[in-house]
Amino acid sequence: MGLPVTTAAKSNFPLTITNLVSLGLLVFVPLAIWAEKAELDPLIIFGVSAIAIVPLAMWLSTATEEIAVVTGPSIGGLLNAVFGNATELIIAVVALKAGLVGVVKASITGSLLANLLLVMGLSMLVGGIRYKEQNFASVIARINGSTMTLAVTALVLPALLVKTSTVVEPATITHLSLTVAVVLLIVYVLTLVFSLKTHSYLYDVGVEDLDVETAGETHPDKPNLWLWVGVLLVATLGVAFISEIFVAALEEATASLGFTELFSGVILVPLVGGAAEYITAVRVAYKNNMDLAISISMGSSLLVALFIVPVLVLAGQFLGQPMDLNFNLFEVVAVVIAVALVNLISLDGRSNWLEGVLLLATFVILGTAFYFHPV
Repeated sequence: MGLPVTTAAKSNFPLTITNLVSLGLLVFVPLAIWAEKAELDPLIIFGVSAIAIVPLAMWLSTATEEIAVVTGPSIGGLLNAVFGNATELIIAVVALKAGLVGVVKASITGSLLANLLLVMGLSMLVGGIRYKEQNFASVIARINGSTMTLAVTALVLPALLVKTSTVVEPATITHLSLTVAVVLLIVYVLTLVFSLKTHSYLYDVGVEDLDVETAGETHPDKPNLWLWVGVLLVATLGVAFISEIFVAALEEATASLGFTELFSGVILVPLVGGAAEYITAVRVAYKNNMDLAISISMGSSLLVALFIVPVLVLAGQFLGQPMDLNFNLFEVVAVVIAVALVNLISLDGRSNWLEGVLLLATFVILGTAFYFHPV
């Protein structure tokens, strides 16, 4: 769940270094379209379209934050809750529509692992090198950790049901998955009520800290609402269009690299879909705003587990590509390890570079295991 952390410059179009880089990378959007039309090698199409998605995702994220400045914390927070992981959701829906159910499931696992281990690990490492030790609100980490435990339970139970029963009808798994999906959506709505309404004061610290840091860098004028609504719509449509190209080339490209469907979904797809958020989390950690970095990392994980997962389960029914929550047991164990480690490290409300290394090492070990996994 992202939070509005930037204010607009007088021009209503802040040309920060990040925005300038994302503008430059937009050249890959027409290149991706041309590569597909020219029927180039799938590996080239895959690489170019993957790069093209990154700046579109960055502008989608920036537009959401700028709109939040105008609309206020409640509506802005709701927008961030919906569009925070829009890129990952769009890619997953496109892949699901294409019948790549295995890739979609693996990408869910990968998103959770990347947010919990890679993003938080990089944030703690970068911030810890510069500031030695950083503090963050442990109460938020505990709340998010408890909610993630529920989400992991939802992923574990279907797999355990299959493994511990001699005969399980496919319809049984489908019904269980639909029930769990509805429960997770209800919990997600309640977490929004908690974070945006009844206990919103707990989530304000990260924004306040960053506002102090950037007070002299930005202009107090509010952004142009309609400009950023337009950017949001264009970026969303762009992500949807390029995702079609990306997914179409995914199978052939990864097969030519010798990657399995499982590894591609767990490692490659999440890195493309979540790149914008990863950059933001590390950037704010470097500015000593670990509260916001933790919020981005764990909030994105919750958004995937409580919103994206049930939406995909329900969408699969309408798209004629039924998707259940019977995940590979190896994937489930990996997520359990990640959640347990993050909960353990975040209990004291302090972080250092060594804890970042431990999280990154765990991500590398799990990624290597997925690479060698035969299925």
